[in-house]
Amino acid sequence: MARPLSCPTCGRPIEWSEAFPFRPFCSERCRLIDLGAWFSGERAIPGEPLGDPDAAPETASGGSRQGREDDGEDPERGDKVN
Repeated sequence: MARPLSCPTCGRPIEWSEAFPFRPFCSERCRLIDLGAWFSGERAIPGEPLGDPDAAPETASGGSRQGREDDGEDPERGDKVN
């Protein structure tokens, strides 16, 4: 016997079986509503803030690469520096 449960979006009773191919949702509509909530930020997994997504990435040595002159050689990649 299939396990009974409720659609997390609308609460409609469904069962965990082949009769409900969008399980745990009752329909594709409810699945897309849930996906939209994640994309819009309405739903999120709690945790520490990540910081400014537009900030320059840190290098392995901890310094920012932004503003460094590019001479075509990078000692961090193993390029020769004279």
